[in-house]
Amino acid sequence: MSLVSEEFPDEVPRRAEEITIPADVTPERVPTHIVDYSDAEQSEEQLFQEISKANVICIVYSVNNKKSIEKVTSHWIPLINDRTDKDSRVPLILVGNKSDLVEHSSMETILPIMNQYQDIETCVECSAKNLKNISELFYYAQKAVLHPTGPLYCPEEKELKPSCVKALTRIFKVSDLDNDGILNDNELNFFQRTCFNTPLAPQALEDVKNVVRRNMADGVKDNGLTLKGFLFLHTLFIQRGRHETTWTVLRRFGYDDDLELTQEYLFPLIKIPPDCTTELNHNAYLFLQSVFDKHDKVSKVSSGFAEDLVTCSKCFPTCPGVQTSTTPCMFVRASFRLTTYLDVQRSLEYLGYLGYSIICEQESQAAAVTVTRNKRIDLQKKQTQRSVFRCNILGAQGSGKSGFLQAFLGRNLQRQRRIREDHKSFYAINTTYVYGQEKYLLLHEVMPDVDFLSETDLSCDVVCLVYDINNPSSFEYCAKVYKQYFIDSKTPCVVIAAKSDLYDVRQHYSLSPHDFCRPLNSSKPFDQIRLLTGLISI
Repeated sequence: MSLVSEEFPDEVPRRAEEITIPADVTPERVPTHIVDYSDAEQSEEQLFQEISKANVICIVYSVNNKKSIEKVTSHWIPLINDRTDKDSRVPLILVGNKSDLVEHSSMETILPIMNQYQDIETCVECSAKNLKNISELFYYAQKAVLHPTGPLYCPEEKELKPSCVKALTRIFKVSDLDNDGILNDNELNFFQRTCFNTPLAPQALEDVKNVVRRNMADGVKDNGLTLKGFLFLHTLFIQRGRHETTWTVLRRFGYDDDLELTQEYLFPLIKIPPDCTTELNHNAYLFLQSVFDKHDKVSKVSSGFAEDLVTCSKCFPTCPGVQTSTTPCMFVRASFRLTTYLDVQRSLEYLGYLGYSIICEQESQAAAVTVTRNKRIDLQKKQTQRSVFRCNILGAQGSGKSGFLQAFLGRNLQRQRRIREDHKSFYAINTTYVYGQEKYLLLHEVMPDVDFLSETDLSCDVVCLVYDINNPSSFEYCAKVYKQYFIDSKTPCVVIAAKSDLYDVRQHYSLSPHDFCRPLNSSKPFDQIRLLTGLISI
C-alpha cells in the first residue's frame, strides 16, 4: 500500500487488495501483479493456489521480532517448498520490514539462512512507514524473475554452475571468429554490439582486460580475453549483483531460463508450400565455409569443425545416413544440402547451434534457407534454379540397389564389403555437372514393398528401377512398380540392369526388359557398368 500511495496509511488492513503495477512505471518494463496473503482472512488452500501461480514470493518478517525471523525457516520456506516442484522452484525474496523501529540490521541473522536455501535470491530491509526501500523491494522481485541467480551461480562454491559454464563456453566459441582461443578487440566489440547494441570505447576495453589481469594470471593472453577470463567476468558480474548483464548475453544467444536453447531460436518459423523443396542459400554456404576454415587453420583437418558440432549438439551422428565421396569440406556442404532437403528443421537447428543468426546478423537462421519454386512451374517453364535433385531407387530385394548407390560414390564392391552394417545408409549425395553448373544428385534407396509405397517414396525428380540380370524373378518387381505408380506419371524413369558382370538369364515376366522398354522409346535397359555414359528414360 505504501508503494502505491507513497504514504503510510493510518489504518493498516489485515490484507491489501490485489495491485497491478503497469509496465511503463517499472525499470524492467514488465507489468507486476502483487497479491497479498493474510492467514487471518484466508485459508491455506487459497495460499497454495496463489503459490502455484506466483513467479516470485516475498516472505515478510519483522526485523524487531525474533519469532517472526525464526518463522521464515520453521514455517514459510518448508511450506512453499512442499507446494512447488523441486526442479522449478520459484525465487524467494526475504523482506525485513519495520527497519524504522530498530537501529541495528537483521542481516547477520539472515545471511546464514540465505546460504542454506538456494532459492533465496536476496534480502531487502525496508520500512513501509518511512517508505524506505519499498520501490527497491519490487525492483528486486522483478529482477529475481527476469534475471534469477539460481541457474547461473552456486553461492556455496562461489562459482558458475556447470550448465552456465557450458552455455557461456558456446557463446565464447561462436564469438571467437578466428578460432584462436582469444577474443581480440574486434571480436569483443562485435560481441558487445551483438548483445548491447553499442561498441566499447578503447579505454573501456582496456579497463575490462585490466580487471581480469588483476584477478587471474591466464585471463588475458596476447592482449585478448581467454575463455577463463570471459567466464571470470561473468562470475564477477553475478557476484556484484549484475545478473542482468549475463542474462542479456545468454538470451541474445538463444538461451531460456533453464539455460537451454529455446525452440523459437532453434526452429524459427518457415513456410514450405506443397511441391516445393528447401535448400541453403549462398550466404549460408559462405558461413559454413568460414566456420570450417577457422577450424581447419588450427587443426589442418576437419576434426575442429566436428568438435564444434559435437560441442553444439552432436549434430552429424543424428544426420539421416549421409554418405558422400568428397573431401571433408565438401562433405560438410553435401551433408547440409542433404539434411536441408530432407529435414529443414534439423538444418535450422544445426545453424542455430553454430550461431548463424549471430555471426551473419540475421533475425534468425531461416534467412539461410531458400524455398524453391513449385516443381510444376519449373516443368511448365522448362527451367529451374534448384541445385538438389532427388532420385529414388526401387527394385526387388537383392537386385543391387545398395551397390548402385555406393557405386555413385565411387566405391567398388571391395570397399563396400568393408562398410559396417550400422554405417550403411539409404541415402547418398554427390556432385554432378549439368551444362557446366554444379548440381547435387540425391539417391534414396526405397525398401521393396510394391503394395505400400508412400508419398515420400513416389515424390522425386527421377526414378531408377533396378533389376538383377542374374535373377530371373528380379525384373517383374520393376514392371509392376512402373505400371502401378508411374505409367501415367510425369516423373521420368530409368531402368538399370545391375550386376552386368554376371550371366544374363531370361526374366520370368511376360515381356523381356528389352521388349518392355521398346514401346516406351527405349532401345534396351542400361547396364550399371555403363551408367556414366548415358541413361534411357521410359
